Order: sequence, then structure tokens, then C-alpha cells
Amino acid sequence: MAKCVDQVVGDILAGWRYDISGIAPEMRTDYEQHLLDCPHCRWWQRLHRTIDIGLIVVASISALLFLIAFGAIRHYDPNHAHLLEFIALAGFAFSSLVWLIVALATPAPIVIQDAAKLGARRIQEKLPAEIREKIPAIGNRQ
Repeated sequence: MAKCVDQVVGDILAGWRYDISGIAPEMRTDYEQHLLDCPHCRWWQRLHRTIDIGLIVVASISALLFLIAFGAIRHYDPNHAHLLEFIALAGFAFSSLVWLIVALATPAPIVIQDAAKLGARRIQEKLPAEIREKIPAIGNRQ
């Protein structure tokens, strides 16, 4: 893998886990340019975002499965299954907590939102002009 083109900026970005979403827009331009110019840092940023989104997906699936397990236990109501119900609810609570921590501590929701906006822009570009004029520009809404 290639080395970072500017080690000082690369070290700063690595310390922030390549997340520049929380800094001022005027400071962000230099870091955005570095990410465009440096394949090393861009690769690490993509890896970090993939891990963040993967954690959210795994926590979501885990919470759903624990909830399904709780529902199945309640539905079939085996004798003395209160411990199983508690374990299923505890697993759901833990998975939900992990999901919440990852969603709040990482820029994954911003990345997902940007990807959704990009997809919506692509769809909007394919629409006929008369329909496109009636739709407000994507990304301009608050």
C-alpha cells in the first residue's frame, strides 16, 4: 500500500478515525483535499466507514433476532421459560445499546445519509424535465 502523501495531515486524520464531519467547514476543505489526493488515507477512511456501517448492520440484525426469540418464547410459552425470556430481552437491550453507541460515536449515519442523497440525485436526473422541475433540489432541504 502507498504511503501517505502528507504524514502530518495523515496522522491528524488517523487520530480522528478519518472523520472530518465534526470540524468547521473552513478547516474541512484542506482535509477533504488531502483525502482526495492521498489514496492511503482514503483507503483507511473507507475501511473505518465500512466497519462502522457493518457494526450498525450486525447490531440491528442481532437486536431483531433477539426480539424474534423473545416473541417465539412468549408465543410457545414453555414451562419455566422466564430465564429464556430475560436472556432474549437482555440480548435485545444490549444490541440496541451497541447500535446506539455506534450511531452516536461514528459518522456512519452521515455516510448513509449522503449515500441516500446521492442515489436520490441519480434517480432525479433520470426523471423527465417536467417532473424534475416540480421536485425541490435534493440536498437543499433542511
